[in-house]
Amino acid sequence: MSTLLQTLTHLGGACLAVGLLASCSSASEPIATSLSHLAPTPVGPVAISDSGKLKVAVYTTPTQPPPAGVDGVVLMITDATTGAPVEGLTLAVTPWMPAMGHGSCCVPEFTETGKGRYVSTEVSLVMPGEWELRTQISGKIDDTAAPTFDIP
Repeated sequence: MSTLLQTLTHLGGACLAVGLLASCSSASEPIATSLSHLAPTPVGPVAISDSGKLKVAVYTTPTQPPPAGVDGVVLMITDATTGAPVEGLTLAVTPWMPAMGHGSCCVPEFTETGKGRYVSTEVSLVMPGEWELRTQISGKIDDTAAPTFDIP
């Protein structure tokens, strides 16, 4: 391979890496973590977990629906029968775009803030379209859910 081609290949990889890192950087607007700053309804349909025991509602912040990019996400998890908030869970969330067959570059971390709220300020949703938040739930209940919503 010629030196020029090798250089261009390395530059292309560097540009891709910088682009991926930039898409995982912090949002420029403040991320709301309290319910008073969230929209009155979820951004998409409330998902029922695979076992049927939990409901998972998705709210995005600072705007709803969210723009493509890095967004804040609040997952509200409640008991499917009683509607009571479910606390004490650990979440592993993979943003996934079914139509494109890919996820995003970054794995967001969700932190419990009480009353069934789980918050991440760094969910990378790289393009418009339908997204799933493929969610592994562990703790007092082990379950999975995949709430969906659209980015215009």
